[in-house]
Amino acid sequence: MIAGYYLRRTAMARVTIYLPDAIRDLVRELAEDGESFSATVTRLIESGARASGRPSPEWIGSGEGPGDLGLMAEKYLREIA
Repeated sequence: MIAGYYLRRTAMARVTIYLPDAIRDLVRELAEDGESFSATVTRLIESGARASGRPSPEWIGSGEGPGDLGLMAEKYLREIA
C-alpha cells in the first residue's frame, strides 16, 4: 500500500516552458522506461543542480511504497484510476 510522500510546505507549480525541438528530443531519449516527460525534466534538472553543487529540494518520505515512487508517481496514479 502506498501511504505517501510529503513535501515540506512546498507547492508544486505548473510551469509552461518552451524547448527547442532538439532539447525535447533529448529529454525523450533520456527518459527512463515509463517515465513521464515532466518527471524526466525534473530528474534531469535536479541531477544538473546536484552536479553544480546546488542543494536539492528537501522532502520527507513517509509510509510504504516502491523506491521509485517519486519518479513514477504519475504511472502509479494512472494504474489506480
